[in-house]
Amino acid sequence: MKLGGVRFSVVSDAAWAPGLDTAAAWRAWADNPYVIRGDGEAAVARMPAMLRRRAGSMGKMALEAAYRCLDGRIDVPTVFCSRHGECVRSTELLTDLAQGQPLSPTSFSLSVHNAAAGLFSIARQDHASHTAVAAGHSGVEHAVIEACGLLADGAAEVLLVVYDGMLPEVFHEFQDCQEQPFAWAWLMQEASAESGAVISLSWDSQAGDEPSAMQQELSSCRQPDGLEVLAFYLRQDPELIRTIDARRWCWGRLV
Repeated sequence: MKLGGVRFSVVSDAAWAPGLDTAAAWRAWADNPYVIRGDGEAAVARMPAMLRRRAGSMGKMALEAAYRCLDGRIDVPTVFCSRHGECVRSTELLTDLAQGQPLSPTSFSLSVHNAAAGLFSIARQDHASHTAVAAGHSGVEHAVIEACGLLADGAAEVLLVVYDGMLPEVFHEFQDCQEQPFAWAWLMQEASAESGAVISLSWDSQAGDEPSAMQQELSSCRQPDGLEVLAFYLRQDPELIRTIDARRWCWGRLV
């Protein structure tokens, strides 16, 4: 049963990860995806140093992609999407709390899910709305729906930023995909072939059985959801089907 769908244009895009700093490098990765490794940090040279120093490595990736994609535009609503958010910072705070150590007010304020979005807004003195989304394995899809809702409400453009990083060691046994550091951004407008690539996203209910033991084992080896969608976009694939829980997400490239 079809439940709904949206269409939009991507008028500019950007991505950053350790070892992947150019559009050509990302296209090569998309043609032959591999596990992204490394602990390098994005420069985020366009952000004032005082604010840049407050961001963690994952936040800097998101900010770098956001700055590159917007390229100086202002008054653009933003939707930031991360499955785990500032998990490393939160874990450090909880460890300090368990050990009876005083908590850093700065670290606490930057452990919230909209930390990167807030820093981006403050640094650019931009009063446009920003939203932070976390929706499990379908986070990218829900973030796109949120962005399309803003477009439908009258926004001329919306910036979507999708990012994630490595989980702290304490959570490694619970990983259900091959976690990797990455960030990418799309500047979205209403669907128009004249504006750029036209992407569609539709969804329907999909009854399914419980995953088998082999399926569960394979899931721990697959790419993170954000990278799966990015590869579809960069390769200009005509279609990507993602089944998550009891819902099927159908991505398409129309132009």
